[in-house]
Amino acid sequence: MKCQISLLTVIALMLAACGGTQKPVDLTGGQKEKAAKYQLGTVAEKRLSSSAKLPGQLLPFNQVNIFPKVNGFVKQLLVDRGTVVKKGQLMAILEAPEMESAYQAANSKYLQAKENADASHEKYERLKQAAKEPGSVSPLDLDDASSKMKADMAMVQAEKSNVNAVGTMQGYLRIYAPFNGVIIDRNVSPGALVAPGKATDQPMLVLQTIDRMRLTVSIPEDYVDKVDLSQPVSFVFNAMPGKKFSAKISRSANSLGSMQQEAIEIDVFNPDGKLKPGMYAEVAIPMLTGAKSLLVPNNAIIRSTEHEYVIQDMNGRANLVNIKEGLAGSDSTEVFGNLKAGNRIVLHGNDEIKSGTPLN
Repeated sequence: MKCQISLLTVIALMLAACGGTQKPVDLTGGQKEKAAKYQLGTVAEKRLSSSAKLPGQLLPFNQVNIFPKVNGFVKQLLVDRGTVVKKGQLMAILEAPEMESAYQAANSKYLQAKENADASHEKYERLKQAAKEPGSVSPLDLDDASSKMKADMAMVQAEKSNVNAVGTMQGYLRIYAPFNGVIIDRNVSPGALVAPGKATDQPMLVLQTIDRMRLTVSIPEDYVDKVDLSQPVSFVFNAMPGKKFSAKISRSANSLGSMQQEAIEIDVFNPDGKLKPGMYAEVAIPMLTGAKSLLVPNNAIIRSTEHEYVIQDMNGRANLVNIKEGLAGSDSTEVFGNLKAGNRIVLHGNDEIKSGTPLN
């Protein structure tokens, strides 16, 4: 009987508990927080690396397009593509028959003028001797003879200058190398008619200096004041990946070009001729490390056809900040704009996020 009463009591208590108004205990610690819409990063401030890697191109130290100074036909061509020449070496001979005729005519006039001058001088000397006898020669005749002699001598000088001028023109028919170098292009053959040309015309020959060359590098505007001109530059040519070169900066343009970049040059000596003009190189330009730069993660930069920008978290809303990129690293890029170290920015943003968009 006692056992039955105890069982009834337990059942009654269970029914009472189920019929109450007490709610189940929440063991999850409350409602789950809403996940953030966008992932955020931070603008960092760090010192620049000691060098910046920029592309460079190897150019000949000297290059000239060879044009003739006068019209003529190519009589002999003494060089070809790849010919190594020395300064003053004869490279081509032209012929112009009309120029030879002009020289002969000018020389004949000179000889005639010289004969006349000699005769005038002889006549003047005879009159001068005869005038020593009083009354034998009038002073007027002596003055006329002196004037005639001086005029004929002046004519001799004029004709001689003309002969020299025509002779100089004849000298232009022989074309010499203006400096030591290598012929890299030949565009004429014997018998071709050639004439003085403009820079846009096709030259007879192209001559380059290759034992000494210029490695040219364009420095972006934001870094022109940070280049350390006193430190050596290291560079590696794409065609020679295993060989590292080093030299000092030889000269800088001290002016920005059309791309807002300053050109610097590094003299590279090439005694064995293994380096070729036109080769590209990766150049490590030494930088002054005193200043600090603002860096943002690469995936925070949004690029459009109009501008480049990052999305700043301004009190929970999007603020589009225009930037200009500097040196780029593997995971971050230097930027210039209205930003400060510690600013929060959106990672993996896109152009669908407009200014004022809630970020939370």
